[in-house]
Amino acid sequence: MRYRAGERANTAPASPPGVANMRPAAITFDLDDTLLDQAGLSRAIANVCGALAAAGGLDADRLLAANAAAWGDYWPSVESAWVSGSLDRRTLVSEAWGRTLRACGVVDASLVELAIAVEREELRSAYRLFDDARPAVAAARADGCAVALVTNGESATQREKIDVLGIEGWFDAIVVSGEVGAGKPDPAPFCAALAALGAAPADAWHIGDSLRSDVAGANAAGLTSVWLNRRAVERVAGDPVPDREVVSLDGLSAAAPPGPRG
Repeated sequence: MRYRAGERANTAPASPPGVANMRPAAITFDLDDTLLDQAGLSRAIANVCGALAAAGGLDADRLLAANAAAWGDYWPSVESAWVSGSLDRRTLVSEAWGRTLRACGVVDASLVELAIAVEREELRSAYRLFDDARPAVAAARADGCAVALVTNGESATQREKIDVLGIEGWFDAIVVSGEVGAGKPDPAPFCAALAALGAAPADAWHIGDSLRSDVAGANAAGLTSVWLNRRAVERVAGDPVPDREVVSLDGLSAAAPPGPRG
């Protein structure tokens, strides 16, 4: 297991004013759709389809529709393997683009290789932090909290995101599910992060956007769950219940409980 724990790096973001009254000893943050804004990913995939269309004499719109259908069919069968680290990114992406091309009547290994290469570069260019990410992590550190990143995914994929974003030095520990063999909502990644931080679950918050992964996992591991609900989604019966809810990371100081779990 690779935890990036130890001395707090000098590369952490400077602390801004405004986020106060945070009292946990430790805070763990989710990555995708919490700190990392993935709004540019759809454009990245469209650009891959454009490159394939130009190289193979294909229709870009048809490729785009076929790719969406391919992922819709393929992803549910492999999500758990990717999260646990038993499925690597190249295998995942190769199969998805192979299915995409076959749906358009094409079997061409060279086009699959082109798609893999172009997608990686397009995604690297698309990775962006939400505007509130840096101030939130800085405020937590300024308040004396140990901070960790707990993210679901295959190791190389998630580590590349962290590297491109330049945020490794923000955290006292980084836990990638693919490196511990289990992903959120399993308690294992949270337990690994807390062990690296030397913190107890009762003294820690976890902040993430997913009810299924972040909230359910934090609840199971005994952390205070803070649901980042950027899109003002309404929970429905049976959804995991967060201890706190915020609409942005700027709102952590005012994270109010929605009511008792149940």
